[in-house]
Amino acid sequence: MSGTVDLLAQLLARLGWRPEQFGRHLNEFAGRQGRPERIHLKTPYKWLAGDVPRPPWPTLVPVLLGQLTGIHVTATALGWPEQDLVAVPADAGLILPWTPVGGLHATRTVIEAESMHRRMFLTLIGASATSPAHEWLIAAVSGDTSRTAGTHLPPEIVEHLDTITDRLRRMDDQLGGTQTLALVRQHLATVIDLIEQRRYDDTVGRRLHTTAAELLRLAGWLCFDDSAHPQAQRFWIAALHQAHTAGDRALGANILGFMSCQAKDLGQVRSAVTLAETARAGYPAASPRVSAILDLRAAEAYANDRDTTPCRTAIDTAFEHLGNPRPQHGDPAWSYWATDAQAHAQAGYCYLKLEDWPRARHHLRSAINSQGDQFSREGALRDALLATTYARQDHPDLDKALHLGRQAVTTLRDQVTSARCVKHVHRLVVSLHPYRRDPKVRHFTEQARPLLRAYATT
Repeated sequence: MSGTVDLLAQLLARLGWRPEQFGRHLNEFAGRQGRPERIHLKTPYKWLAGDVPRPPWPTLVPVLLGQLTGIHVTATALGWPEQDLVAVPADAGLILPWTPVGGLHATRTVIEAESMHRRMFLTLIGASATSPAHEWLIAAVSGDTSRTAGTHLPPEIVEHLDTITDRLRRMDDQLGGTQTLALVRQHLATVIDLIEQRRYDDTVGRRLHTTAAELLRLAGWLCFDDSAHPQAQRFWIAALHQAHTAGDRALGANILGFMSCQAKDLGQVRSAVTLAETARAGYPAASPRVSAILDLRAAEAYANDRDTTPCRTAIDTAFEHLGNPRPQHGDPAWSYWATDAQAHAQAGYCYLKLEDWPRARHHLRSAINSQGDQFSREGALRDALLATTYARQDHPDLDKALHLGRQAVTTLRDQVTSARCVKHVHRLVVSLHPYRRDPKVRHFTEQARPLLRAYATT
């Protein structure tokens, strides 16, 4: 076992890390890959003493050490047995031409088994994460999407498919990702079968590809909301291909907006800005509601980059777009959630990141008080964010923070599943830590702990 002791110790010394620091970074790295597993911070001492780690750590450890040191590291070099689980980037098998054939191949790749049990997909960061956006922006316009073989597909079938898609979106609003993803995958497989096997003209073909793109977008969102980041990226790359085939620039830009949202959650703030601005640059602004969505994604990216002026400008522009009642070509069905309430919620999040507590509270209260906007997950998120403003202001109002925090915990425990929202509850708990001796704070922390533990929040 000397290889383990010598090479692992050498690499940690090169990084200037004690084993506890390595354990913390390794847990964070696992979280970015959407892995639920965590180690005790003392565990690397055992590895240095010759113990062999359990999966997935023999796969993750060499990747992290290799990224940080620039040295090619393998499990074998560390003295550990060769692994069956192979780490590959999230775009593996998805670097394809921007053609209808390429888009269909990408979709089949992400919805089929693809020997998933032997592959661990790694989250794309930096230039690798923004590359699909640049390719989408400059890709040549797709040609005719009609199909001349097979049984004729009546156009009204697409209407039925889109009705089911809309119902799946609404289910996600109330239930969260884990209960809905399997249904989305099944529906997507049906749509792809129709694209590949039936006969239709170009108009129907484009509608079918748009439906496939939106289902891929939704599947990616469900994975992202459950912190399955590599899987989300794979769905979104395939979704971009399908949106390009359909010639649907609004949907393609919306997909980039979700990719930007993920990047800022992963701490990749410059990538988040790049993705958000690429989305705005690639969309002709025919729908005020879609334009508002893209503006708000940009505002969130700038807020996480602590860039106040473009953040505020993007927020103001979003509200201006929402006040425009005359879209040129109609608002797409998937933009239903872009309401004044949602714009206030996202603006509140931005001002929270900028530590402007009064503006954050104004927008978050407006979001919570809005009528007809009672999505379970969004309600929990708004409660957690507003609670955080009360906990972090100069003179904390613990009663208000704890009341809102309890509401968020109850919703996430009893109504909707969302790892993303649970992370905001975790941030609230961290914000309350200085007041941990207060019995009410201690009671709330105990109430939240099972929820945080269930989602392996670190």
